[in-house]
Amino acid sequence: MNPPASIGMPLAQVDTPALILDLDVFGRNLGLMADAVKGRGVRLRPHAKSHKSADIAKLQIAAGAVGVCCQKVSEAEALADGGVADILVCNEMVGEAKLARIAALAKRARITVCADNFSNVAALDAAAAAAGVRLEVLIEVDVGAGRCGIAPGEPALVLATAVAAAPNLRFAGVHAYQGSAQHVRGVEARRAEIAAATEKARLSRDLIVGAGIACDTVTGAGTGSFIFERDSGVYTELQPGSYVFMDADYQQNAWDGFPAFGQSLYILATVMSTPSKERVVVDAGLKASSIDSGNPRVAGRPGLDYIKASDEHGVIAVAAGTAAPALGEKLLLVPGHCDPTVNMHDWFVCVRSGVVEALWPVSARGMMW
Repeated sequence: MNPPASIGMPLAQVDTPALILDLDVFGRNLGLMADAVKGRGVRLRPHAKSHKSADIAKLQIAAGAVGVCCQKVSEAEALADGGVADILVCNEMVGEAKLARIAALAKRARITVCADNFSNVAALDAAAAAAGVRLEVLIEVDVGAGRCGIAPGEPALVLATAVAAAPNLRFAGVHAYQGSAQHVRGVEARRAEIAAATEKARLSRDLIVGAGIACDTVTGAGTGSFIFERDSGVYTELQPGSYVFMDADYQQNAWDGFPAFGQSLYILATVMSTPSKERVVVDAGLKASSIDSGNPRVAGRPGLDYIKASDEHGVIAVAAGTAAPALGEKLLLVPGHCDPTVNMHDWFVCVRSGVVEALWPVSARGMMW
């Protein structure tokens, strides 16, 4: 697909809706995360489901990350095609097609996968044998999110034992991500949820090690909590993703003690209709910005409130006493949730000082299988 901009173009000339990345803020965010983990005895493995971009993944690795993680086999394939050599697919893969593809991918990149089920372990072992590879496998432990994962403690030990005994698998450690804690607003409330999750991860790890099985990795954490996992003495690897962009939902969290990550990701929209002095309509609706975590916010324009989205339209209320944007005027929107918003676009239009500096493809856009 043709990009909505060209290099050297002023931001005001970019066609819309467009996914805009402020390179100065993005670069600061990369540096803040690198500094936050440096010398702390933990590895950084950012979550690429946020950006789905081989270009961004390679910049994260250049800044000190050991690799990236993602959620889908097709995402891993797109990242490997783009030159990313170390990928954790931190999700369960079930079915012959997925298993064959992930085993084939392990021939050209370092691939680690997750499992939480004994029959899936057997299927992973068979797929690895058929491909002539040895897959690295983390057992996923439910540490409180109530999503995937085997129960902590003894059940985790039994599953780890099964992985360690499989001839074509290598037990790589424990995946222990507490996703539901990431958007708990208060810092102390988030700390408490992660403390509970950490104890479940610790219990599982200690039982595994006590059974004579090496447990090199305990991995998890997100943008909203990674400081707590970093300092836990249990986690060896951190998976924050949204920190490179941020979004309107994360901006509602309290951040005392965390790095001051800035908003680098926006949707550029054009005012396409001015039906009244109380309302204007932009060309960025449900197909341009996800609203699962709330509507976008209008950046830098007090008195403008994005109140409703339909497929191709976004309705913006204009407060009394506020000058309404003119027909054709461009507005920057802060997405409610950065991850699914990125998946709606083909390109990052990368801007510095109001000028387009680079165009990066969203390498794994739509990669859900």
